[in-house]
Amino acid sequence: MSESVILRDTLTAGSDEVEGLTVQWAVACHVGNVRPANEDAALVQPGRYLLADGMGGHESGELASEAALLTLAAAPVGASLAQTSGALEGLLVEAQDRIGSLEGDSARRAGTTATGVVLAAESGTPHWVAFNIGDSRTYLVSGGRLRPVSVDHSQVQELVDGGFLTAEQARVDPRRNVITRALGAGMTTPQADFYAFPAVAGDTVLLCSDGLNGELTDDEIGAVVTESPDLASAAQALVECALDSGGHDNVTVVLARVTD
Repeated sequence: MSESVILRDTLTAGSDEVEGLTVQWAVACHVGNVRPANEDAALVQPGRYLLADGMGGHESGELASEAALLTLAAAPVGASLAQTSGALEGLLVEAQDRIGSLEGDSARRAGTTATGVVLAAESGTPHWVAFNIGDSRTYLVSGGRLRPVSVDHSQVQELVDGGFLTAEQARVDPRRNVITRALGAGMTTPQADFYAFPAVAGDTVLLCSDGLNGELTDDEIGAVVTESPDLASAAQALVECALDSGGHDNVTVVLARVTD
């Protein structure tokens, strides 16, 4: 897939040949059981796997998530870790400006979260550069275990970090949807976090909007991925489990795995 195609309300899978590697991927995106429109979106290109969760009402949220992904799709593939993170920082500023110029159908300001991974190289070794802004998440499944890569930019995460809430309490706290960083939404210069880790054959990167982790625990998410026969089955099963648990929000999952 070479064109910048926004993926929304779909289940699709494929394989990319990039930088001498084979990367299998799958995307599942669903409006959920409650929301009238889907403001989530994903974008897949060889070496770039991205997700955004828009906000601001029907049209505003859709436009914001789309604008972010189309801008971030220009991230270089195969560059060094420093070059990749530096390019992403600049693209996030561009996305912020692009979203700020949107005029939607709501009085709320258009905005979006964003997370994703871009394939990079350091000392000849392939790496993933992950980034996040907001509460959409990046996980890594390695050795049969799921671990978080990103840390939410949210009010409840700050309370967890301060020792005022447990992770279990945060999942049901009424403030769980209050994010502290975003693209657009009246925020100032975007502040993303960046992470880098080797792109190891057999490991799976999982990106998700909070419509998934708001319904399922990390243990439940990890079990579905490790017990599924392939990425497309895993993505579909994760969305179905989120819907069965209530589906109170849009839910999007992106899975990427280096196989060779």
